[in-house]
Amino acid sequence: MNLEKVIFGFFIVLALTLNFGFFLGEMDNPQYHNAYELFVLVVVNLIATGLKLGDRTQIGAILLSTSLVADLELIAAAIYWTVVVHVTETGMTPDVTASIVSLSGGALVANIVSVVMVVAETLMLRR
Repeated sequence: MNLEKVIFGFFIVLALTLNFGFFLGEMDNPQYHNAYELFVLVVVNLIATGLKLGDRTQIGAILLSTSLVADLELIAAAIYWTVVVHVTETGMTPDVTASIVSLSGGALVANIVSVVMVVAETLMLRR
């Protein structure tokens, strides 16, 4: 068993499941979406992106691009949350919450694509 592939697989699946957990719930209700969960989600996605660096295959390039999309959307959601709560002091209105959850939904799609590609690549490997 290749420990590097186990760690890589662990982080991309963890990123997907954390993203799903954050996304799940009423879209406009802030009680279902925790700021700390979003923070952990951003960190895990950044770690998963770091693990994808250095792969010189075509599928590695696609995996990196999907990971960068997820990172961009999650960082945008975190920045938006921070600005709304701490800078403008508007608070988590239903509109703001829906925007943040929508951004995490886009990242969720990117994470699903990554996991499907890794599973497909694994199934195509021959011993």
